[in-house]
Amino acid sequence: MRFQTPLVPARLIRRYKRFLADCTLEDGREVTAHVANPGSMMGLKDEGLRIWLEPNDDPKKKLKFAWRLVEHADGHFTGVDTGVPNRVLRAGLMAGQVPGLDGYDLVRPEVKYGEKSRIDFLLTGAGRRDAYVEVKSVTLCRAPGKAEFPDSVTARGTRHLAELARVAAEGKRAVMLYLVQRTDCAQMTLAADIDPAYAAGFAAARDAGVEVMALGCAISPEGVTLAGPVAFDDVPD
Repeated sequence: MRFQTPLVPARLIRRYKRFLADCTLEDGREVTAHVANPGSMMGLKDEGLRIWLEPNDDPKKKLKFAWRLVEHADGHFTGVDTGVPNRVLRAGLMAGQVPGLDGYDLVRPEVKYGEKSRIDFLLTGAGRRDAYVEVKSVTLCRAPGKAEFPDSVTARGTRHLAELARVAAEGKRAVMLYLVQRTDCAQMTLAADIDPAYAAGFAAARDAGVEVMALGCAISPEGVTLAGPVAFDDVPD
């Protein structure tokens, strides 16, 4: 997935009201950018961070910049837009580029299921069990090389795990897929101390037959693409 317009570097001043960030462009101008991330963004919102913004000239949009990336040391990046994983995964699934989820005839996004829920992707194919795939964006890192999910309490995420467990109990494939939007992490685990209820729901879902996958990303100011598997450790340190 390539960004629609070239990103521009900036320095973060502050993130506030969840969806807003004040930033300083390289020419000294201060601008407000949209933040497409409802999470806590722990470790990604410190003043002075080098970030990358996507400008737009859409007259319908009040804000003319959107925050897309955080740049770290040694050329590493974190993608902060929680809408990116579904766009990247959809392209990968349709191209048959996700190991274990390839070979399906049809990829349908946002399909209603369970109790007032929508599955991110429903995969169907002749002679194959339907696969219900839930996707989560992973951006938290508190130990070098290891990403964690979630970065804040997520009752919605816990509900999704329960819905997947019910799907598995019906004999269908239920897949919890974590997309690690960091280039500096080769492992991931659960942040059980941040949300014990989510960790308990995860354990129950896995016992019910829910499959777990973790994939990495290649990230740059040009775009975001799928990378290889990320080692998943469901026993936090």
